[in-house]
Amino acid sequence: MSNTLFDYLDNCVTQFHTTAVCEKHLQENGYRKLETGEVWELQPNGRYYTIPYGSMLLAFSIGEKVEKLRIGIAHTDFPCLKLKSNPDMIRAGYHMANVEPYGGLIMETWFDRPLGLAGKVVLKGENPFEPKVQLYQSEKPLFVVPSLAPHLKRDDKPGKVEPQKELIPLYDLEKRGNIIDVVASDMKLDASHILDYDLYLYNMDKASYVGIGEQMISAPRIDDISSVAALMEMSGTEPAADSMNVITLFDNEEIGSRSKQGADSVMMGSIIDRILKSLGMSDAKKADIYQHTFMMSLDVAHGVHPNYTEKADPTNPVNLGGGVVLKSSASQRYVTDSEASAVIMALAEKFDIKVQRQVNKSGMAGGQTLGPIISSYIPVMAVDMGIPVLAMHSARELGAVEDYRQLCKLIRAVFS
Repeated sequence: MSNTLFDYLDNCVTQFHTTAVCEKHLQENGYRKLETGEVWELQPNGRYYTIPYGSMLLAFSIGEKVEKLRIGIAHTDFPCLKLKSNPDMIRAGYHMANVEPYGGLIMETWFDRPLGLAGKVVLKGENPFEPKVQLYQSEKPLFVVPSLAPHLKRDDKPGKVEPQKELIPLYDLEKRGNIIDVVASDMKLDASHILDYDLYLYNMDKASYVGIGEQMISAPRIDDISSVAALMEMSGTEPAADSMNVITLFDNEEIGSRSKQGADSVMMGSIIDRILKSLGMSDAKKADIYQHTFMMSLDVAHGVHPNYTEKADPTNPVNLGGGVVLKSSASQRYVTDSEASAVIMALAEKFDIKVQRQVNKSGMAGGQTLGPIISSYIPVMAVDMGIPVLAMHSARELGAVEDYRQLCKLIRAVFS
């Protein structure tokens, strides 16, 4: 396996950094940036990308002509802790920072870990309507959320973690200025120039191999940086002569996708329309192209947990190392239908790709993915797929090397 996955898992510490890492990769592979305000003059065999918002990216490579699209989508965000406004607080003499959960994180996994701070800082610009944005990432751990010793819990009733009480991180034992002063100092800025921020606490653990044969990967952010990394690794795949490959990375999937940079917006459809119009396509031609388009919605899947096997469907077990997972649902919480799954199964047979089938245990609702949302804006044949993981939404998740390899093979097969 290449180092791409570990590089992405270690460096994509927020959705904004994910986009920046992807942009660097695309530029190194011959993609040219398109600005929103410029005229897009596109050429056959060209490679392009655009970043309409700092945490969303769309890249595309054009064949000799465009009769169909091959699309891969994933998301840049992941569950974590978000720094609130006016975050500084003192409890029992300790200096702490007020935070709130972002997404459905497993809260107890965030205790007792060295946590960094990263995200974007928004500064005064010359025009009030055009503030400046800079990325920030602490070079060292700044926070820790200490857990309560079991000796002090004997009289407590077991229950859920109370985030406003128990997830507040400690960052100093004496007063050295507030946390935004620390950020400003690191960035060599005047703190008064910081108008606002989107800053997140992130797990600073590095990705590592696990197991006797190093077959497993333990890392933060496997959901969904594994899909992002695979799409970027395959972004150099030459499209078929009559095709255009499209990669779109969205933000805010973990909180419902209802944002301008999320999947539940018109943004992706409007960009694709602009691309096809720049290539001289009529409305009738665009409709015909959509009829011949195939989309992969890529996000991780639940592997069978060996200690909770009763949580899985009895006839569709999904195991780490068993290959990429094809997800379907009677409720259409996954977009896959029988025609689309048949495409994947045919490709799997042709290119020797290991594919597993997943459906949720009856009576147990699964999470909704990007696929059904995007297909409501762009009506194309589509599947939901991804690598299986254990400990999904933990501060550190578990996947398998082989499944990532199979995901890359599948993306290459679809794109080429």
